[in-house]
Amino acid sequence: MADATGNATSGRTGGTVEGTDDSTGGGTSDGTTGGPSGAVPAPPDPPAPPDRPGIAATGRLRQPAALIRLLGGLVVIALTLLSADYARATTNGLAEDVGGAAALVPHPLGGVATGLTTAAVLLLPGCSAARRLLAPGTDRRHVLQQLADGVLAAVLAYGATLLFALWIDGPAPFSLVSALTRPLPGLPLAHTEPVYGYLAPVLAFLTASAARDRRVPWTVLTLSALAGIASGAATPTALLLGVLIGWTAAHGTRWAVGTPDPRPRPGQLLHSLREAGLHPVSVTPDGPDRYLVRQRGDRPDLDVQLLDRQAVTAALVQRVWRRLRLRTAPHPRALRSLRTGLEHEALLSYAAVAAGVRTRPVAATAELGRDAALVAYLRLPGRTLDELADEEVTDALLADVWGQLALLQRRAIAHRALVPSALLVDPAGAVHLVGLADGDIAAGELVLLSDIAQLLTTLALRTGAERSVRAAVSVLGPDAVAAALPLLQPIALTPGTRAALKQAARRDAAAAAPRVPPQRTGPGTPADPEPAAEPCPDLLDGIRAEVLRSRPQAPVRPVRLERLRPRTLLAVVGGLTAGWLLVPQLFATERNPIAAVADADPFWLSLAVLAAAAGHVAGAMGFVGFVPERLDFRNAVLAQVAGSFVKLVSPGGVGGVALNTRFLQRAGVPTAQALSSVGAGQLLGLVLHLLQLGAFVYLTGVGPGSSELDAMRAVIGGLAVAGILLASVSAVPPARRWLAARLRPLTAEVLPRLVELLRNPGRLAVGFTGQLLVSLTLVACLYCCARAVGQEPSFASVGVVFLVGNAAGNAAPTPGGAGFVDTALVGLLERAPSMEVGGAMAAVVLFRLLTFVLPVLPGWAALTWLQRRKAL
Repeated sequence: MADATGNATSGRTGGTVEGTDDSTGGGTSDGTTGGPSGAVPAPPDPPAPPDRPGIAATGRLRQPAALIRLLGGLVVIALTLLSADYARATTNGLAEDVGGAAALVPHPLGGVATGLTTAAVLLLPGCSAARRLLAPGTDRRHVLQQLADGVLAAVLAYGATLLFALWIDGPAPFSLVSALTRPLPGLPLAHTEPVYGYLAPVLAFLTASAARDRRVPWTVLTLSALAGIASGAATPTALLLGVLIGWTAAHGTRWAVGTPDPRPRPGQLLHSLREAGLHPVSVTPDGPDRYLVRQRGDRPDLDVQLLDRQAVTAALVQRVWRRLRLRTAPHPRALRSLRTGLEHEALLSYAAVAAGVRTRPVAATAELGRDAALVAYLRLPGRTLDELADEEVTDALLADVWGQLALLQRRAIAHRALVPSALLVDPAGAVHLVGLADGDIAAGELVLLSDIAQLLTTLALRTGAERSVRAAVSVLGPDAVAAALPLLQPIALTPGTRAALKQAARRDAAAAAPRVPPQRTGPGTPADPEPAAEPCPDLLDGIRAEVLRSRPQAPVRPVRLERLRPRTLLAVVGGLTAGWLLVPQLFATERNPIAAVADADPFWLSLAVLAAAAGHVAGAMGFVGFVPERLDFRNAVLAQVAGSFVKLVSPGGVGGVALNTRFLQRAGVPTAQALSSVGAGQLLGLVLHLLQLGAFVYLTGVGPGSSELDAMRAVIGGLAVAGILLASVSAVPPARRWLAARLRPLTAEVLPRLVELLRNPGRLAVGFTGQLLVSLTLVACLYCCARAVGQEPSFASVGVVFLVGNAAGNAAPTPGGAGFVDTALVGLLERAPSMEVGGAMAAVVLFRLLTFVLPVLPGWAALTWLQRRKAL
């Protein structure tokens, strides 16, 4: 059978619940059914099948929505604290204004109001629990489980408020204390609580226990908050934190311990279907959230699809991201209300039937509380496309598939999921389109063309590109099929289809690999190995070629479907991260970057700019010198400039390595050789880095207690520890074999690459010189920046500071080492001879502006230019 999403199933799982065979169709929500002789209890429900991840043996599940709300609550709490700390003037002004207004309330009246509202707040949990337990028809076991969850959440919220109060009274910054609290009158050392009263634990209890009636609790909590402000016992920020901590603790508890499984029992399904006018007699679980329902007499069976809010929310992030990224993505079902989703699925089925499409008609719809609903379809016997034998997939069947899609296209109805499981073939050989849940009515042209591209690919995976295109052209016409070519791209296909394309490509590559028979002796040994099979073309390219045979003038350039590309998002996130880390450090001193540049010596500033620019040329020399193939040096320089932008989205030198490797790949260098060339250059650069560090240390003549020598010892000690670990791994045979297996592909390419470079000493000299100049130009830039702000350190001491500080800072997992490189350079440069504390900070700020901040825009321009010319 097929489910509501078009997935066919042939077996049954779980047990069967049978109801009484009566004509009244009565029943109760707890599974009892009414009959002519009175109420007869239904058999006990079978255990729910383990068809959903996160369900424990106790019948609990972890709701993805609870995790999303937990993370969202933590983020909002952090933003609230940051806003209160950074906007102290606004926060204190708001607290003073509220306090001034509260002073107008008579003190006795404010005290009475505070006492009454506090008592009402404390009585809320008990009253809510008693009301729910004493309600008629209540499942007390289920309610007790929810109340236990609420008690646990309240305890956690109260503990969180105590820990927060201890932190405020202890190590918290004084600026934050003044923003969250107010001094008590007559007690200069005392202040109000940073989180007001019992708001957090009471709100946590009510939320975690899933209390239905929220009007009275929220009214009491609001009155309590107003009374606290009127009496001067709380600030607006303290009230907000109380609400946030309670709400976050509740959802954290619901995610950690799980919640009772809210899915309806089979007895409830029987009752709901009877109330909808049907005559069910048994319910059999038939897959995740699917049920096979037998009806009384000769009435047709039903396929019941359960619409569960929690199951839909499980992939919320993925669906929302796809919606933001793609212009043709469906609206996320998790963002619809349950009733809207129910109406949408039923409306699509009715519209398809009205269009003449063969599909499963809707027999009934029903809501099952707040968190679930069901759609019952008349069951269609048959098999899906992936269950048919090859000889059963005839040209007539393919033409019938396209005929059904043509009916949908004529009414502008989009299916959006034309996968094999959505094509149901009945015993008579007629095709039915099922799984319309994510479809659209009055769909746009791009979405309709995406359906054609999807069905072309689905059928081509089964029958080949030629038969798929021939059947489509015979039904839709060559023009309609040709119009879908710009949509024939992997991103426009379903995830399952993309996976099938990759699997088919791997299978074709394995079939095309040369097959050499084993060496044999004696008669019958073939003289030559069998010829290799011809590689199969890419399936999407094969579909395009078949369409272009009938319409050579068809457009083939892909339509841009992405609203937001992942690399754009990474660039934005990287830029925001770098700015977040840099801005506090840049402006934490009186000599901010603007003042440092304005007061800098023009001569030394010009030299610093030239040294920073020369670093990109040196980097290109050190890059091309280890590549035996001929490269465009201008593009190589631009690639190093583009690396300044890539630093924003990659830690340390990872982005530069990836960028250079991609540059070589686009230049026609195989991936293995490209990696070996970049790796050889990085290895020589590390060796030269250590040699230069030793030379500068020798030139400075530092003493035993100097910070530069201690830092250098730390770097060398780290390298020694890495060497010892490598030797230890090599001493263990299994670990040595594992390491050798991982390094064998690299060493197999690096050694021949180095041998090839030795045959060209001129190119190797260019690479050696470039790697040497990369560090020297940056040292010169830092030295000129120090001289530009009026400091006079020695060049050797600046060299030690840069080589040690840059190596230590780039080990941090931040974009370009932001924050860590600056801290390391400032800390080391302050201790260099002839350096002042403020001067060291100004020099490093100017240096980072020239080498990290200002090259970002030219780096973006270079990256875009190279990408447009297919060099990256």
